[in-house]
Amino acid sequence: MAEKYNKLFEEFPPVTAEQWKAKVVADLKGADFDRKLVWRTNEGFSVQPFYRQEDLAKVNYLDTLPGEFPFVRGNKTNSNDWYVRQNIIVKDLNEANKKALEVLMKGVTSLGFVFNECINVSKDDMAVLLENICLESVEVNFVAKCYVNKIAEAFAEYVLAGKWDLKNVVASVACDPFGNFLLYGRMKNGFDGSVEQVKNLIERSAKMPKYRVIAVNAKNYGNAGASVVQELAFALAQGAEYLSALTEAGVEVDAATEKMKFNFSVSANYFMEIAKLRAGRMLWAQIVKAYAPKSDASCKMYVHAETGSWNKSIYDPYVNMLRTQTEAMSAALGGADSITVLPFNAIFEEPTTFSDRIARNQQLLLKEESHFDKIVDPAAGSYYVEELTASIIDETWKLFLAIQDKGGFVAAAKESFIQAEVKKMAAKRDLNVATRRENILGINQFPNFTEAMTKEIDAAAFEAIDLTAEDAEIETLKPYRGAMAFERLRLATDKFAKAGKRPLAFMLTIGNLNFRKARAQFACNFFAVAGYEVKDNNGFATIEEGVAAAKAAGADIVVLCSSDDEYATLAPAAFDAIKGEAIFVVAGAPACTDELKAKGIENFIHVKSNLLEDLTAYNAKLNIV
Repeated sequence: MAEKYNKLFEEFPPVTAEQWKAKVVADLKGADFDRKLVWRTNEGFSVQPFYRQEDLAKVNYLDTLPGEFPFVRGNKTNSNDWYVRQNIIVKDLNEANKKALEVLMKGVTSLGFVFNECINVSKDDMAVLLENICLESVEVNFVAKCYVNKIAEAFAEYVLAGKWDLKNVVASVACDPFGNFLLYGRMKNGFDGSVEQVKNLIERSAKMPKYRVIAVNAKNYGNAGASVVQELAFALAQGAEYLSALTEAGVEVDAATEKMKFNFSVSANYFMEIAKLRAGRMLWAQIVKAYAPKSDASCKMYVHAETGSWNKSIYDPYVNMLRTQTEAMSAALGGADSITVLPFNAIFEEPTTFSDRIARNQQLLLKEESHFDKIVDPAAGSYYVEELTASIIDETWKLFLAIQDKGGFVAAAKESFIQAEVKKMAAKRDLNVATRRENILGINQFPNFTEAMTKEIDAAAFEAIDLTAEDAEIETLKPYRGAMAFERLRLATDKFAKAGKRPLAFMLTIGNLNFRKARAQFACNFFAVAGYEVKDNNGFATIEEGVAAAKAAGADIVVLCSSDDEYATLAPAAFDAIKGEAIFVVAGAPACTDELKAKGIENFIHVKSNLLEDLTAYNAKLNIV
């Protein structure tokens, strides 16, 4: 059989990368290869349009197997299974327990108890919260803003007093004083006190090998606008700081790593996120190896992945389901140990029974219908994913070393190095969203023309999360969403419309059929982003006819849609006919722009426009605040 296939392939001569590129260049018909097809990423490296086997010659981990050091191919050897986690907001212990038991019967295998209010939980309280929950069959996690130590100790006491097989109890507490330093701007117990806090938790949970009490909340970086490389590098630096501090305090490195869990956000950057988790495992393994652990198993990175909030939207919220679905796929294919799909409405209200169900089932579909849990490291061997993994490793390591050169994670935070890097990347991404180089569907591109905000939503949902303490010592990270600026713009329009009339953008279509249709579609999309009513038209025979129709419709904005060649005569005629009764806009950037400006025409919209700046200016002209 092999001989048969060899003869088959002998009929086709080998094709070199240079030959492939020559063919692509020919098909581009003069367009620049790099400008047209090479993607310059936020991560600091370029992505080529195609990859071949020879591109992987420099990759040195391809001969390793899943479950083997450096674990780039995953921690597991026989499956890609993960815990399906659902968060439960704890306000009442009995109600939280009731909900936990309910969702456990619907496919959930991991519970995330979230304490948004300060509740001093005791061992007896833990017994109420966990009543009838088999801790040997389900993962249990605790996230709290305060009393984290009390919760961690209460859980340990509850478990140790029971008859559980301790090696089968899988749990975590999100105790992260170093990470909180960047959110609150101070360490409540100081550096030494924070290390002692974590050390005590490790010692008190020593009999529970799968109870992870140290959290590296890398998701805070991603949710503040960081790139994939930044999120990973800062997480590794944070983890290394914990290792250094704990080993200096007398904790063995194996005991420390056993208790650590990395909590990553997952963005819509599908393949990059798959590669991020693979790269993270390899780099963490190498970092831990430098501390001379007794076992290679101590070099494993345990990862919880949560769908990020940066790209989520309040307007057109059902699109969030599409975003979280691909994000969950990235996390699963990347080898996450547990995954939380945040409900589509989690960013602006408490999740409902419906939204919780959808979020839960998104993961179950990946398991039960797509069988993502059956194959270990399904991305292995993909030239593209392997190249992304290697590139992320290189760039992340450079940034990690830069942090170490500054004295480590805490020292870099005190210098505001980490904050400055995240802010710089966030500003770049904000500009990309404003100019539509980065699209947020339903927000800066293809909005729902008929949608209006009808429910009251807490104003805080439209603002960055600022947890800065009064006694903050450093600048803090402030997680936010990339859609916020556009949402505030549209919300102002909706409030304006409730008080009177929604602004109308009228398309004065005339002349060349192809140009006028394309530009009308562009302009409708443009102004609908701000929540304006838009009216397209089939075309007018004369400027006078179009202006009369615009005035009859009560247009606040009249957009002339035609071809560049025709604008030289049509635009001045339309501008004069409108006589300042509406804002006049030309759709496009014609060669005669300067001549038109000289005649008093000021407003032009085109693909290079800064959408956010322009719409903000139009709102101001319409007295929308």
